Amino acid sequence: MLTSSAQRSQSAAAAASVAEYLTFRLGEEEYSIDILRVQEIRSYEQPTRLAHAPDFIKGVIDLRGVIVPIVDLRLKLGCEKVEYTDFTVVIILNVGGTVLGAVVDAVADVVALPANAIKAAPQFQGQVDASFVRGIATLGERMLIVVDIESLLSSSEMGMLKSVAATDA
Repeated sequence: MLTSSAQRSQSAAAAASVAEYLTFRLGEEEYSIDILRVQEIRSYEQPTRLAHAPDFIKGVIDLRGVIVPIVDLRLKLGCEKVEYTDFTVVIILNVGGTVLGAVVDAVADVVALPANAIKAAPQFQGQVDASFVRGIATLGERMLIVVDIESLLSSSEMGMLKSVAATDA
């Protein structure tokens, strides 16, 4: 049996392993990203297109003097239907020292998830690339795909985004 001080330290350790995540929708799925990566959420505005950029890089915007590349996560993840609506937003993220915008269908809320609530994602053989999925969390009736944004964008893509931000700044 644990003493009250041992119980308190165990409770404190459990509380310390709780992290907050911003949840958002892409198609029918609900995703979440570490809230510490999020700088702000903005309504979607048409970015300035960049010639010869991959289709998921929509262009750049000027965010208070900072040139920010805009990545459409729906295109990056191969969602079937990509429509821009009044709910479409851009999540401004800081990823590895690079500020970028991620276009999503809608933002839902912020949730607190203990580390043990995030279960390992199933591993698939072949065509499915789930390397960017940190895990799956169940929150009541909701299933959240917990995304590691650094893993989602390859190192060459991040290099391209850094060079876009640097040359246009």
